Amino acid sequence: MTFNISIKGTRKFWNFSPGFIGINLVIALAITLLSDPSCMADLNRMRGAADDLLLAFLLSTTLSYGGFLIESYYDDKLSWIQYPLKRLVLESASYFIYVFCASLALIFLFTWLVTKSFTLNNIPWKQLVLWTKFPMQIAFFISFVFISRSFLMEWRKAAIEAEQLKTERFARQYQSLKDQLNPHFLFNSLNVLSNLVYENPDTAAKFVHRLSRIYRYVLDVQHEELVSLEKELDFAADYLSLQKIRFEDSLQYEIRIDQNTSGNLPPLSLQLLLENAIKHNIASTENPLRIGIFMENQELVVKNNLQLKSSMPENSAGIGLMNIVKRYELLSNQTISIQDTGGSFVVKLPLLEIPEQQKQLFPEPRQTAKPDFRL
Repeated sequence: MTFNISIKGTRKFWNFSPGFIGINLVIALAITLLSDPSCMADLNRMRGAADDLLLAFLLSTTLSYGGFLIESYYDDKLSWIQYPLKRLVLESASYFIYVFCASLALIFLFTWLVTKSFTLNNIPWKQLVLWTKFPMQIAFFISFVFISRSFLMEWRKAAIEAEQLKTERFARQYQSLKDQLNPHFLFNSLNVLSNLVYENPDTAAKFVHRLSRIYRYVLDVQHEELVSLEKELDFAADYLSLQKIRFEDSLQYEIRIDQNTSGNLPPLSLQLLLENAIKHNIASTENPLRIGIFMENQELVVKNNLQLKSSMPENSAGIGLMNIVKRYELLSNQTISIQDTGGSFVVKLPLLEIPEQQKQLFPEPRQTAKPDFRL
């Protein structure tokens, strides 16, 4: 990502790079000349100016580097987007306290060790504190630069991530609709339905009802970033029961979730995992495909036994899993777990919470009767 590259470049600059040293040297020289423009005309005054230049360089370097450290600290702790006022107050207060302490310490050491203006027996504390007035004035300008820079960079990062999330969402919408409208899926479903119409009309009616719920769900959630766990489980039950009619005893599944469990998932995550399990594994009466969905340590676990087909189907390059991984990266700092033990394939999806500022975008799920997941 371009943003990450720019961050690395920024950190490299502030870690006492030649550019960082050069800029602070120019600032120190400008301060020295502005404070005494005629210092270059007299040798004694030039010597004093050299001392002033050294002190100004030390102050400029210390103040600017300290500002970078404070900015980096609050970048990890407080977001400008979520807590702008709190971030402004805390970062400004922290920086001014730092500037006062650091400049007082530098001025004390410089006037004691370099200019030898006093001894430890007669330290002019009042005068030293007064001398910190100029660094504090400079700190106002530096803090403005750092705060503006930090805010703009975080805003830029948020804008980039929002655009990536939007792109991923559109790609997922297209892929989900394409997967569900896949001719093979429709052909298999309609073929099963045609047989059921003559053999068992009641089961055929249930089949049509569940098929319509699957398509309705895909259309309902295509514009959402997160959906409730309840909705995803309802969809999984419909999807698996549909496949159960098709595969009969060749497919066995169990969904064991406490009804009080709450949380959110990227929409159609379960569809991608269940579809992968059925598409990539052999399902026969002698070797049935077993799928389990359950909770473990606040993560939704989808597990199936591994009995891979000898020839993998087309479009099986792990696009479904990568789709879920990418969406988790954009929506949270949590990651999914993918385990291939040789005998089983396990994917663990962390349950996500909707941020407070986004809750108005995600309405509460409608209260619907929970299906009986047991076979």
